[in-house]
Amino acid sequence: MPTVEQAFACVRVCQMLSTGCQPIHMFRYNKSTQIVFILAGVTESLEILVFSDGHWSFSYEET
Repeated sequence: MPTVEQAFACVRVCQMLSTGCQPIHMFRYNKSTQIVFILAGVTESLEILVFSDGHWSFSYEET
C-alpha cells in the first residue's frame, strides 16, 4: 500500500498535471519497489516517480 505521504504527493502531482491540461495515461503502484509511476502528457513524454517518503521526480531515461 502507498504511504500517506505518497498518496498526498500523488494528488499534488496529478493536480499540477490537470492544471496544465496534461492527460494522465497511466498511474501504477509497484509493490516490489514501493514507487508510484505516472505516465502523462499529450505525447506521453512525462514520466514521474513518487517515492514512499512523498518526494517525487521526473524519470529520465539515458539514450
